[in-house]
Amino acid sequence: MGACECVDYRALNKVTVRNSYPIPLIADLFDQLSGAKYFTKLDLRSGYYQVRIAEGDEPKTTCVTRYGAFEFLVMPFGLTNAPATFCTLMNQLHSGRSQTALAAGFQQAERNQLFVKREKCSFAQKRIKFLGHIIEEGRVRMDLDKVKAIQEWKTPTSVTELRSFLGLANYYRRFVEGYSRKAAPLTELLKKGTVWHWGEPCQTAFEDMKLAMINDPVLALPDISKPFEVQTDASDYALGGVLLQENHPVAYESHKLSQAERRYTAQEKDACCYSLLAVWRHYLLGSKFIVKTDNTGVSHFFTQPKLTPKQGRWHEFLAEFDFEFEHKAGKSNQS
Repeated sequence: MGACECVDYRALNKVTVRNSYPIPLIADLFDQLSGAKYFTKLDLRSGYYQVRIAEGDEPKTTCVTRYGAFEFLVMPFGLTNAPATFCTLMNQLHSGRSQTALAAGFQQAERNQLFVKREKCSFAQKRIKFLGHIIEEGRVRMDLDKVKAIQEWKTPTSVTELRSFLGLANYYRRFVEGYSRKAAPLTELLKKGTVWHWGEPCQTAFEDMKLAMINDPVLALPDISKPFEVQTDASDYALGGVLLQENHPVAYESHKLSQAERRYTAQEKDACCYSLLAVWRHYLLGSKFIVKTDNTGVSHFFTQPKLTPKQGRWHEFLAEFDFEFEHKAGKSNQS
């Protein structure tokens, strides 16, 4: 059995000049798949170990073991620039959707002596697993293995177990309507100084969150050629919303209200939709869309002659968007 190296590179990372290459967000990667009908997935064999350490820098990776001191010739885990370096390499290999681009990527891999793991590669599939999700034409859903894991998750008995559950749930929060509202009783237990007490509200919240994720929610991949619609709803403790196209959810978003925000008027809470538009700004900017809310007065909120400094800041931010408020009855509001 081979040894698995786990090296502490904190001292080296502290003096390393950071590579500012942007690591893409998972949602951004999904957006790039919009419009695709067939999907190909490649998996490099021991990916990091196929990236050569710059000649002369090997001594910096030295690790000391009971068998002696060793230097890495290839990129180990734990280096601060490793993710950005690997991401850069992947983008250089694959920069298009066509078969020609895929062939060019293989040629580039061959020139750089990069090897894929055949059993983990998929070619021209209509449905494919990708980063814990199932992708198909115009749609994305949770990986069924993850759904099963959530379904079988036992009631947490400690903060550590609760953090583990919420960590997985948070990864899929874009699938859950009103995530912050549902999770509020659970996140309260994570506050510093809070005594652990798993009461009925916590159990109800736990079961509600599990149910929301095991019902196999499906999101649409965004299509910028089609109009967007935003539906928002505010409660006493959270603000939630859903981004839709053709009445199908593209993403859910929510956040807990701060102590100051909880003191806002009902109109001000609904006007806080600006925070949702900030999350979806890259979809909405430059196109006309509708914001639907169940508060009949919010549409007049920004047309009043005098605004407070706080309201003025909201108005200034929202001014860059081209949208109209529209009232929608609470029961028909999907957010």
